Amino acid sequence: MQERARATRRVLLESAAHLFVERGYAGTSVNDISDHSGRTSGAIYFHYSSKEKLALAVVREQFATWPQLAAGYTSPGVPPLEKLVGLSFQVARSLNEDVVARAGARLWAERHTIEADVPTPFDAWSVAATRLLAQARTRGDLAEGVEPSAAAVTLVCGFFGLCTLADEMPGGRNWKERLEQWWLLALRFLQTDPDPAALLARVRAGVPAARLEDPAPSPV
Repeated sequence: MQERARATRRVLLESAAHLFVERGYAGTSVNDISDHSGRTSGAIYFHYSSKEKLALAVVREQFATWPQLAAGYTSPGVPPLEKLVGLSFQVARSLNEDVVARAGARLWAERHTIEADVPTPFDAWSVAATRLLAQARTRGDLAEGVEPSAAAVTLVCGFFGLCTLADEMPGGRNWKERLEQWWLLALRFLQTDPDPAALLARVRAGVPAARLEDPAPSPV
């Protein structure tokens, strides 16, 4: 019975996420989610009690993946700036290709239309970026005058804007190329001896960065 309930909640969560991405929070009704999921409105209210609660569940589901993504970038053998860049690609992939993550980002942007306190990922992101930049400074890899906590907030804001505005930019959602161009610019100001192209090449060649490559097509 519990497994069936978990499966139902997952279907409702993913159906709601699809609609929130396509129509936004205000443009999605409980009846829409019911039609999309094939579940009754009663089932939705039983598991989530309101559209607001379902929206919050989508946002929390997105943020729940953050520790899993960050866990892959704790190896002491990888320089901290390379960890930061590699992690950004993992988060960007999630925000652009995972429908629940994309819905969570859109719901956060529309948080003022939701009658509930929508959690934010930015504190955790900024803390992680600050830690990695501080480690880079200790190694002598961070440019003089760059203060880790202030730089981290600036990077997080710029990164989130890049990811969420990708759909509106000329050329479509080529998020990987856009993020590389962004880092080529940002690293010129972060590195002690700027060589952004070489750092990006090392990230692509590294173990964590192997996951940045496009997945192999599924067998037919």
